[in-house]
Amino acid sequence: MNPKVTVLEPTGILDGIRGNQLRQEVSEVIKNGSDILLIDLKDVKFVDSSGLGALVSAMQMVRKAESKLFLCSVNDQVKMLFELTKLDRIFQTFTDQDEFNRQVLATQ
Repeated sequence: MNPKVTVLEPTGILDGIRGNQLRQEVSEVIKNGSDILLIDLKDVKFVDSSGLGALVSAMQMVRKAESKLFLCSVNDQVKMLFELTKLDRIFQTFTDQDEFNRQVLATQ
């Protein structure tokens, strides 16, 4: 059985406004029955505390729906933020979509 995978690609600064948009997008993805959600952060330049909260909220929504959430293309600022807040232990991240495909989708 092939899992239904959805990729979201936020852009710019992940702040309160963009974080709320991300929450809405994640909610729609869950309603559409996606098994795996990949959030590709390649075009995100900066994440503030509201954006971080949106990512945590997204993880909670996905877990509640018994789906899986992964992140990829995380820049150095976001990596450092994850390490400082210990969220690097919660989010499974990949270098890019290709690595995600090799490590996650190839094993499904």
